[in-house]
Amino acid sequence: MIISNLFLAFQFTSPGPIIFQIGSFTVRWYGLLIAFAVLIGVTLSQYLAKKRQLDPDIMGDLAIWLVVAAIPCARLYYVIFQWSEYAQRPGDIIAIWKGGIAIHGAIIGGVLATLIFAKVKKLSFWQLLDLVVPSAILGQAIGRWGNFFNSEAFGPPTDLPWKLYIPKYVIENGQSIARRPLGFENIEYYHPTFLYESLWDLFVLGILIFLFFRGLKGKPILKLGTLALVYMVGYSAGRFWIEALRTDSLMLGSLRIAQVISMVGICLGVAGLIWLYLFKRNLPDILPANSEGKIDFPGD
Repeated sequence: MIISNLFLAFQFTSPGPIIFQIGSFTVRWYGLLIAFAVLIGVTLSQYLAKKRQLDPDIMGDLAIWLVVAAIPCARLYYVIFQWSEYAQRPGDIIAIWKGGIAIHGAIIGGVLATLIFAKVKKLSFWQLLDLVVPSAILGQAIGRWGNFFNSEAFGPPTDLPWKLYIPKYVIENGQSIARRPLGFENIEYYHPTFLYESLWDLFVLGILIFLFFRGLKGKPILKLGTLALVYMVGYSAGRFWIEALRTDSLMLGSLRIAQVISMVGICLGVAGLIWLYLFKRNLPDILPANSEGKIDFPGD
């Protein structure tokens, strides 16, 4: 009875987006989580690079390119599909610390940055991408908690035990901002879709790490691009069904943009895996791979 009462008394709710504020200086959970995700992501990618006999400093250099490209692209992607909102307050376009970034924009920016980096450094694009995607999905799992602290990215009303309390309003810079969807102003609890996606991302991370280390146990190392393609399929599959629950999806007419992009990702990922393992061909790359799908470096 005591345990039951304690469980019922528990309320899954955000403590607010701000950690602390001194005058005009504000530290927000969203920014802190992004910074932590970048730090732990770089550490993981450098560790994986060592396991593949690649200079870990390369991943540190690439991380700078990724941050410079991914975060602005994530914001730009979001603003484009929410332009009617930002047209009314253009000063908020660069206010990324308030939330409002789209992971698909970050992925597009990150892939382009990796491609350019590979060309400049004369490295294998797919090898770099394979080392990046475990860090990327881990960063996504961490970053989704920024939505929790901002009381955003939630689903429809629910009475499930893990239901998320969403306040009617939050105070930002002295202004009251509505958080609940139109027509649901008096409903308090919603599906924590940010949590679903965070857990799904950790599941995909587990698959990627398992596949990565299988080559260290005497089994053939996966062909270049395999991890990137598995990431594409795995993340996209989870995002497709989770997006159907979202109440704040970016829309293009009647279509949920994230679901459209996810379907494209699934199709491209599956096609790439078929190309690698059914047709036994290598993916186009900056550096050519050998018949086993590996890059031959001098001294190997």
